[in-house]
Amino acid sequence: MENKELVIVLDFGGQYNQLIARRVRECNVYCEILPYTVDIGRIKALSPKGIIFTGGPNSVYDESSPHYTEEIFKLGIPILGICYGCQLMAYSLGGVVTPAADNSSSEYGKTQTSYNNSDVLFGGLPENGISWMSHRDYISRVPDGFTVTAKTSVCPVAAMSCPEKKLYGVQFHPEVNHTDNGKAMLKSFLYNVCECKGEWKMESFIDATVAQLREQIGDKGVVLGLSGGVDSSVAAALLSKAVGSQLTCVFVDQGLMRKDEGDFVEETFTRLFDMNFVRINCQDEFLAKLRGVADPESKRKIIGTEFYKIFWDKIRDNYGTGYFAQGTIYPDRIESGKGDAAKIKTHHNQVAIPEDISFEGVIEPLKDLFKDEVREVGEKLGLPHELVWRQPFPGPGLGVRVIGEVTAEKVRILQEADAILRDEMDKCGYAEQMSQFFAVLPGVKTVGVMGDARTYDELVAIRAVTTDDFMTADWAKIPYDILGRVSNRIINEVSHVNRVVYDITSKPPGTVEWE
Repeated sequence: MENKELVIVLDFGGQYNQLIARRVRECNVYCEILPYTVDIGRIKALSPKGIIFTGGPNSVYDESSPHYTEEIFKLGIPILGICYGCQLMAYSLGGVVTPAADNSSSEYGKTQTSYNNSDVLFGGLPENGISWMSHRDYISRVPDGFTVTAKTSVCPVAAMSCPEKKLYGVQFHPEVNHTDNGKAMLKSFLYNVCECKGEWKMESFIDATVAQLREQIGDKGVVLGLSGGVDSSVAAALLSKAVGSQLTCVFVDQGLMRKDEGDFVEETFTRLFDMNFVRINCQDEFLAKLRGVADPESKRKIIGTEFYKIFWDKIRDNYGTGYFAQGTIYPDRIESGKGDAAKIKTHHNQVAIPEDISFEGVIEPLKDLFKDEVREVGEKLGLPHELVWRQPFPGPGLGVRVIGEVTAEKVRILQEADAILRDEMDKCGYAEQMSQFFAVLPGVKTVGVMGDARTYDELVAIRAVTTDDFMTADWAKIPYDILGRVSNRIINEVSHVNRVVYDITSKPPGTVEWE
């Protein structure tokens, strides 16, 4: 993708590499993440306005740890080292990095920090504040030409700089919200050191991408597999804006979506956009394949295999020419800097095309965007709020929220219960306070009394979590009165349910989904 301004995030295995990139883009500067194994020739060819070294779990004085050629410091490109990246800069340029043998100089979490606000990174900011630390080694001596610009009670070099060479390092993590004014520090590096202008905006992305798509596709057709998820939906909207009726969206409705969701997807795209919308209703085929299957991994494999069989059969019969489009987003294709070999993660948004289908090329209009940017594009293209902000939904759908064998009756029960949960959360306004919530049918029957008669019917479980990144999650503290209304409605309105329970397990030890 062509950009006047580019900042490279060089990944040394840090857990916050994507967060750093997102913070840079929030400052309206485009950036890309590259692994530390990338050849310096590629960096030169990209001609970035700046480079950011990420953190990482290693010690720089260990020769097996990630390092980079010292030539990078001679390119004249501004560099900001964060945590391990700061130590790597110091170590590579002749400074001394020392292990905290007695842990006296180790720091983790929120740390009171003193800044020299005459330094460009901290200009205009308070002299003292909280920074987020995570290090056991520390810089005991900065390289020649550097000055110390921040410190803590136990860390002698919390930040350092060499303005003459445009080299800066911070021992803490300015990209996390726990660091006071961290985003302002990053913005100062981008605007005052790298001299970026901040031209990366969603409006310009949409206009440039639409023009590029029109030129690439010409008068040919393009086919997209539409799942109804955020990524494929936004990709469809963007392609429709570019080429209109030349776009065909194939929507495989396997009958395992939430209540009325298939109808919602079809109504949305046929009403709002100029395209050829093809819906394939095939719940019976999926349920037949799942009959008698209880193992979750087996269910996932069957659902995935059957989905692509039906999808590619349709493409093969009707649309196997022109271009094939995918809803791939940037995190799907980032090369990780961890380990000895950088590999691209296999992802459900990156589909292998059968050898007997010959498209002219693959189009991925969202391949440079993070999820939050994809949502922003979707809103600007006029997609409904409930679709753009749709919660994560497993690829196999309700097939893995029905524990055990999947049947039409179990899917009906779960769809009805889940719809009631969502309705109540929306009505009370509590939905916005949670990251994800849904109903589960555990396949457990319990004794109950309904209408003075003994029942032995299904139990429904409610799962709701709050999280920043889904790597860890806490169970949502939904008020009892809301849970009470949900429970009463499910038991009264959904036949064959006589008990509702609430899952209060955090992640870890549990996972968000049950299967």
